[in-house]
Amino acid sequence: MSSNSYEPQLTESNFYKIWEERGYFEVDANSSIQEEGKNFSIMMPPPNVTGRLHIGHALTFTLQDIITRYKRMDGYKTLWQPGTDHAGIATQNVVEKQLLALGTTKEEIGREEFLKRAWAWKEESAGIMTSQLRKMGVSPAWKRERFTMDEGLQKSVKEAFVHLYNQGLIVRGNYMVNWCTHDGALSDIEVEHEDHDGKFYHIKYPFADGSGFVEVATTRPETYFGDTAVMVHPDDARYKDIIGKKIRLPLTEREVAIIADEHVDMEFGTGVVKVTPAHDQNDYEVGKRHDLEFITVFDEKGILNEYAGEFQGLERLEAREIIVKKLESEGFVVKIEEHKHQVGHCYRCKNIVEPYISKQWFVRSEVAKKSIEKTNNGEAKFFPPHWINSYNSWMGDLRDWCISRQLWWGHQIPVFYCGDCDHEWASLKDVEHECPKCASKNIAQDPDVLDTWFSSALWPFSTLGWGNGDVDMDKLFSSQDMKDFYPNSLLITGFDILFFWVARMMMMGESFIGELPFNHIYLHALVRDEHGQKMSKSKGNVIDPLDMTEKYSADILRFTLAISAAQGRDIRMSTDKLEQNRNFTNKLYNAAKFLQMNVDTFPDLKGFCVESDLGRYMLSRLNMATLEVRACMDEYRFNDAATVLYRFLWNEFCDWGIELSKADKGAIVELGAIFKEAMKLLHPFMPFITEYLYHELSGTNLESGDSIMLMKYPFKIKKREKDEAKFELIMDAIISIRRAKVLVDLANQKIEKAYVKIDGISEEEKESMKPFISRLAKVESVEFTDVKIENAISDISQKCETFIPTQSIDLAPIIGRLSKQDEKLQKEIDKLGGMLSNERFVANAPEDVLAKNRELLADAKDKRNKVKEQLHSLQN
Repeated sequence: MSSNSYEPQLTESNFYKIWEERGYFEVDANSSIQEEGKNFSIMMPPPNVTGRLHIGHALTFTLQDIITRYKRMDGYKTLWQPGTDHAGIATQNVVEKQLLALGTTKEEIGREEFLKRAWAWKEESAGIMTSQLRKMGVSPAWKRERFTMDEGLQKSVKEAFVHLYNQGLIVRGNYMVNWCTHDGALSDIEVEHEDHDGKFYHIKYPFADGSGFVEVATTRPETYFGDTAVMVHPDDARYKDIIGKKIRLPLTEREVAIIADEHVDMEFGTGVVKVTPAHDQNDYEVGKRHDLEFITVFDEKGILNEYAGEFQGLERLEAREIIVKKLESEGFVVKIEEHKHQVGHCYRCKNIVEPYISKQWFVRSEVAKKSIEKTNNGEAKFFPPHWINSYNSWMGDLRDWCISRQLWWGHQIPVFYCGDCDHEWASLKDVEHECPKCASKNIAQDPDVLDTWFSSALWPFSTLGWGNGDVDMDKLFSSQDMKDFYPNSLLITGFDILFFWVARMMMMGESFIGELPFNHIYLHALVRDEHGQKMSKSKGNVIDPLDMTEKYSADILRFTLAISAAQGRDIRMSTDKLEQNRNFTNKLYNAAKFLQMNVDTFPDLKGFCVESDLGRYMLSRLNMATLEVRACMDEYRFNDAATVLYRFLWNEFCDWGIELSKADKGAIVELGAIFKEAMKLLHPFMPFITEYLYHELSGTNLESGDSIMLMKYPFKIKKREKDEAKFELIMDAIISIRRAKVLVDLANQKIEKAYVKIDGISEEEKESMKPFISRLAKVESVEFTDVKIENAISDISQKCETFIPTQSIDLAPIIGRLSKQDEKLQKEIDKLGGMLSNERFVANAPEDVLAKNRELLADAKDKRNKVKEQLHSLQN
C-alpha cells in the first residue's frame, strides 16, 4: 500500500463500473454458489423520472442493497428489480413549465406533440436518478430495468384494467372527488391537510315571505350560489317552527327550503347550516338523503359560472373578497370572525383542493377485501409489527379509489365510446377502429389517464412478466420469474407511502395472483437532522447524500445510515457520525497496512489451518460475530448487525488482535486470513473498501481477479470456549497491570516486574500467557503467584489480581500528591456538608440547587474514598 490513507474516490467509480460491466448484479451472477430452492426477490420502489436522490432515498436503497448483497453471497438466486416511475402529475407539470417558458401551452401544441416532448424529457431525466443511485454502490439487476410506461408494462396495465372493468370492479360515474383546479382529480391520500387561518362569515339569509332572516355561518361564501337548502337539527328548539319555510339566497332570486337533518351540530356556529351538495363532501351525502338539486357553481379551472350572476368569470378564491364586499354593502353580513380550520392542498402543486362532482373512474373498495383478510391472517409480516395497526385503521375506512386523472402524460384509460349507439367497452388493443356493437367508425378513446399509483400497484408482478405478453421476454424477464420471485421476499420502503403504494400493491397482487405480493414488509422511519428536526430547504438543514458521498465516500454514508437505522425510530444524521465512520474506514485500512508490514499476501481462510493460540481465539471471535450478524440480518435489524461488525473489527480485531500479534508474529498470517474473511462479513454494508482491502491482502486486483461480492458469505459459527477463556484472562491481566501503573504515575513507561495472581490454570498455560502480558502491559518480567505480594501496588480485576513491587519506585512524590488531593476533597466535603446541614439554607434554596449540591457531595465523597484506598495501598 503506497498511500497513507484510503482514497475512496479513486476506487469507487472504477470498481462499480467493473461490477456492472461483468453483470455481477444480475440474477445468475452468483450461479457458482447458488443453492437449490433458495430464491430472494425485492423490488426497488421506482423513483420518479423527474427526481433527484435525497437522503430518504439513500436510506431505502442502502438497506435494500445491504440485504441483496447478503442474500447473493449467501447462495440465493437473487433478483433486485430496478426501475423508474413516469410520475404523471410531476412530469406533466415540468413539461408544462418548459412550454410556458417558450411562450406556448400544451393546448396550443396538442396532445401528440405534448407527449413527444414528455417522452424526450423522460429520456433526458430518467438517467439522472439511476446514475445517482450508482454512486451509492447499489447492485440491482440493471439489465432488467423497467419504466412504468414501457411497452410490456403498458400491456400489463391494460390487462389489469380490462380484467377489473369486466368484473364490474372498475366503474365510472358522477362522484364527489378531490379536485385540484390545476391537476384535476386526486385520490384521498393525495390531499394534504394543513391548518389555515381563515374567516367565519355570518350571513343573513332572508325568509322568502319577508318575515325576517336566519343567520348562516360559512368559511366559503363564494359557494353559496350552489346552496339548494338550509339545514337545522330536528331537535333544535330554536328552529322547530321554521322547518319547511323558504328562504331567498342573498343577491339572487333563487329560493330554497329549510330542512332538518341530524348531521347539524347544534352547538357549532348559529346551528343553521347552508347545504351546497356539489361543493362539500358532507353536503353531498345530505343532498343524496334529501334528494336535493346538485348545482355546480364553478368549472374545472375554478372559474365561477352563470349561477354566480354578476360574479361569473371570476376565479373562485379571488372572487371571495369581492362577493363579501358586495354582501356587506347590501347589508347581508352580520359579522366576520377569525377562524382556524383545516384546508386540503394538492400534494403536488399545493393548490387548494375542492370537493367537486365529476365523472371519474373508480376501483371499487371491495377489491381490497381479501388482501386485508390475508394480511391479518399473518400472510404478510410487518417490520416493525405495529404498522399493521396503521394499515388496518386506513383500510377499515377505505372508499372507492379514484383512478382517472385529467392529464395527457400517463397510461391512457383503455375505454372506448361509440358516438352513435353509446356503447362503452374496455379493450386490450392500442387502437380500436369500429364499435363491436354497431360497427360504427365514430368512436373515441377516453381522454383521461390512470393515476400513477395504478401502474405502481402492479409493480411486484408486472415486472416479472405478468400481462407483458412476449414483449422483451428473456431480456427484461424470464418465464420462470413468477415461479421464482412471486411473492417477493421482502419490501423495504418509507412508512409515508404505506397507503399510496404498499396497501395498493397488496390489494392488486392478491386480486390478480391470489397471493399477497410480499412475505415481509419493512417500513423505515424518517431521516432527520442531528437535533431531530425534519430536513427542509427553508431550515437549511438538508443533508444531500451526493455531497456526502463526494466528501466522505459511499461506504461511509451507507454504514452511517445502516448503523442508525433502528426499527421504528427516526434516524438522526450528523457530520459527527460520518466523521466517526470515516475513522472506522481508516482503522480498517491501517489494520491491513500493519498486517502487510509483516507479510505481503495472505491466504483465504477456506482450507487454511489456524494453529496458533491467538489465531484460534480471533477465529472464534469472528465466528461469534458471524452468528450475531446473520441473526440480525435475518430479522432486518440493520443497526444491530452494523454495531456487531463495528465492535468486532474495531475493538476486538484492531484494538486487541493486532496488538496481541506484536507478541506472536507467527500468528500474523492467520490474522490476515481472518481479516479477509471479516471483509466478506462487512461487504454488504461497505462494498468498496472491503473489495479493495480483500484484494490488497490477497496480492490480487479486481481488474484481473474475482470479486468478493460473489464469494460465499461467512457461515461458520463454532465457539472455541477454551481459547476465548484464555485470552479473556490475558486481556484482564493486561488491563489490571495498566491500571496499577496509573496509580504510581508509570502509565506509559516500561517497568521491571509485575506479578499476576490467577487461580486454577496450569503452568503450561501461564508460560504461554506471559509474552502477551509482558508485551502489551510493558513489563520486563511477568511472574505468576499464588499469594499476595507484600510491598506492592495491587489491582483487583474481574478474573485476576496484579501487583507491582514498590522497592524500586520512589513513592514519596506520589504519596504527597495524593495527600494534597485528600485534603482538598475533605475541604470540599466539609463546605458542602455544612451548607446542606444549615436549616435556613435548606429551607430557602431552590430544589434544583439542593439536588446539585447533594450530587456534588456524593461525588466528592466517592473520589476521596478512592484516593484514601490508593494512599493506604502505597503506605502499606
